[in-house]
Amino acid sequence: MAQNGFDLKDVSLDVWERCIFWFAVSYVVANVGWFIGFSWFTLFFLVLIGGCAGVILIDRLHLDSKGKAVLITGCDTGFGFASAKKLHGMGYTVFAGVISSDTDGAKQLQKEFKTRMYTVPMNVTSDEDVTKALEYIKENLPADCNGIWALITNAGWSTFGEVEMVPLDVYQKIMDINLFGSIRVIRAALPLIRRAKGRVITVSSMMGRFGAPSRSPYACTKWAVQGLSECLRAEMKRWGVHVAIIEPGNFIAGTALYAGDAITKQADHIWSNLSESVKEDYGKEEFDAAIKKMIGYTSGGVCDIEPVLKAYCDSVSHTVPQTRYQVMTIDEKVKCFMSTHAPSILYDAIYN
Repeated sequence: MAQNGFDLKDVSLDVWERCIFWFAVSYVVANVGWFIGFSWFTLFFLVLIGGCAGVILIDRLHLDSKGKAVLITGCDTGFGFASAKKLHGMGYTVFAGVISSDTDGAKQLQKEFKTRMYTVPMNVTSDEDVTKALEYIKENLPADCNGIWALITNAGWSTFGEVEMVPLDVYQKIMDINLFGSIRVIRAALPLIRRAKGRVITVSSMMGRFGAPSRSPYACTKWAVQGLSECLRAEMKRWGVHVAIIEPGNFIAGTALYAGDAITKQADHIWSNLSESVKEDYGKEEFDAAIKKMIGYTSGGVCDIEPVLKAYCDSVSHTVPQTRYQVMTIDEKVKCFMSTHAPSILYDAIYN
């Protein structure tokens, strides 16, 4: 069903990008038409207006939430917590995965919502936890819900550090949460998702499209999530299950990803585990400068997480869902484009 009311301000950057595609199509059609005798301007504007109107209309079409259940991992804080509340407000039955029922986020969800909101203890790194969580969901699915309509693999962790500096156990930890945690939950939930012909929504990042100094632990996981999602999308097509990827830009300032002294604690852990030769080669002054730069990056992002929440909700509710929801600033989108299309020497000169 279409959303009520219309305002051009509600049209997202992604929608305008798809309209630019129709600008290119219109130009080609107009030239072909002109060659065989039609009016260039008439064809150009007819195709452009029709294509753009179709894109905007399709973006406004949303499904009825009645009889649909959503499972979101990592709902203790950040995007997960906020999207659980937002999707509940749209009428969905929400199973909010949390580390523990005793976290502040879990308690707040339990207190604020008495119906259609279930907080489910689920450590995504534990097979036992995930199995128990899915059994709980099966037992508590409302009678009008034919399985799980959407799974959002939101749970994640972030860290930083140059490849030579990050301890191997840190790489293993972040891979276990961000990648294997996603795989673990997807595999467990797929039977219920296939039953509903629903959706799997993985949360990647702009860091899944390009690399950056000191971000290899996080980027590795997000590049892997991209590959996982692309393969799963092809596999699930025959089941009528749609797979989408959310690619947020830098919204760290609007989440609790590096709350408090998280960066300095991680930095101390990294430095204390370095060999003396590496410490000597890099030097404490250079290391501290890199940490200061990281602190600036985490505090300089977008504070308003509403665009990300919109992408989460749209991926669940869109009648014609996108494959990718790029929630980035224009600068970040340009960087993504440059990383894959520009010569490396030019990209490196600008960004590295």
